Amino acid sequence: MKRHFPLPTPQELALTGVTVLWGGTFLVLHIAMQHCGPRFFVFVRFMMAAVFVGLLAGRKLLDINRREIRAGALIGVALATGYVLQSAGLRDITSSRSAFITALYVPLVPIFQWAFLRKAPHLMSWLGIALAFDGLVCLAGPAALSLSFGHGDLLTLCAAIAIAAEIVLISLYARGVDSLRVTVMQLFAGSLFAGLMMPVSGEAIPAFSWVWFSCALALGGLSALVQVVMNWAQKSVSPTKAAVIYAGEPVWGGLVGWLAGDHLPPATLLGAALIVGGVLTSELRPQWLEALLGRSSQTLTKND
Repeated sequence: MKRHFPLPTPQELALTGVTVLWGGTFLVLHIAMQHCGPRFFVFVRFMMAAVFVGLLAGRKLLDINRREIRAGALIGVALATGYVLQSAGLRDITSSRSAFITALYVPLVPIFQWAFLRKAPHLMSWLGIALAFDGLVCLAGPAALSLSFGHGDLLTLCAAIAIAAEIVLISLYARGVDSLRVTVMQLFAGSLFAGLMMPVSGEAIPAFSWVWFSCALALGGLSALVQVVMNWAQKSVSPTKAAVIYAGEPVWGGLVGWLAGDHLPPATLLGAALIVGGVLTSELRPQWLEALLGRSSQTLTKND
């Protein structure tokens, strides 16, 4: 009998694992932002991460080629841009509104996938994206849906576009590069880009603090792990499916908060359920739908 609900692959499980880790980083990032600026923190965090992955890659770095340098630079700039713009936008808007606008990367990814990779997402993937996005809206709360659109909103929207571009770029280059070498390059490029943005934005180098240093060290190690896993896993996982998995980040963050004693309101529970439902829906391939899509494809072929 044909299985209509396939078991998750090791790559999908790995992406889920790093998403769980992501969900527990908000507190560390919040603490770090009390002691340094966002661009400086991204600069130090990514440079530490690049060193970690470089030590893991070892002599393999000597074989880095032009494609890996180009891919790493593009992904790294997109990665750093997303982090920096989201942090900058938080100075003017609430965290709930930032979460809602940033969540726009979820529906943007399948559009970018279709436009740049020429690969249309499956209908069930679209449904999963819709459910996941609705869940993120529930988590953001009604205040995030106001129609006003200011400077902070624009910065955060650009961050969402950068995040979507990063996910698609990883899939675009993943199969033709070495995961470790391209990860070193993208982390180094992202760090350099964030550092160059400091004088442009007027952000000063903070006084040394063991607080921001410890936070950067911890999140640098996490960034190293996350980016290596993403570059490896997205060799076989589509950008759209990856985006649905990443949408679970606030769910895991909420779970960590709940375990720490936070109260979860009904809207949060509904949002979490919708996101989980979106992940499951994106995996479904009903036999009747496959047959219908097959007949539609045959009809289009005959008409052509």
